[in-house]
Amino acid sequence: MSGSNNIYLLGFMGIGKSTLARKVAKKINYDFIDTDKYIENKFRTTISDIIDSSGIEAFRKIEHDVLLEIIQLRNSVIATGGGMPCFNNNMTLIKNNGYSFYIYYPTDIIYYRLKNAKTERPLIKGLNDEQLKDFIKNTLSEREQFYNLADCIIKERNLKSDTLVKKILEFISV
Repeated sequence: MSGSNNIYLLGFMGIGKSTLARKVAKKINYDFIDTDKYIENKFRTTISDIIDSSGIEAFRKIEHDVLLEIIQLRNSVIATGGGMPCFNNNMTLIKNNGYSFYIYYPTDIIYYRLKNAKTERPLIKGLNDEQLKDFIKNTLSEREQFYNLADCIIKERNLKSDTLVKKILEFISV
C-alpha cells in the first residue's frame, strides 16, 4: 500500500458492505463513503436512472472517475459498489491506495439477502428467483478474480458485523 490509509470493502451487492464500512469508520474515527451514494449525490440522480438513461458502460466510467476522486481522500472507509473493483483497472487503483477487504459470502446467502431487494437494485430488477440465482452465480464467478486480489479475504458464513469489524481492525492493526 502506498501513501493512503483508506480502507476499501469489496464484495457482491447486498452483502452489507455499507453497514460494515460505517461501523469500521465509526470505530476508528474515519470518514465513511458509499461509492453508490457518492455517485447519486454527485449526479443528483439514482444509479438506476444513470444505467437506464446512459447504459452500464457509462455508469462504469462514472464509477472509475469517482474512484479517482475518492483515492485522493485520506482516513476514509469506502464501501465500493459490487462491480467497481472489476472494471477499468479499478482494483489496481484500490490496491495502490489503501487496504482492501473482500467480504465473501456464498451464493445461497447472497441470494437470500437479495431476493426481496430486487426492485432496489438495477442489475437484478425484474429477475425471477431462478434468474436471480443464475445472475448471482455467473456474476460472482466473473468478479471473484478481482475480489480475490484484495489484501484480506474474509470468508465466513455467519459472522456478526461486530466480528467482521474486529477482523478488519486486527488486519490493519488499529
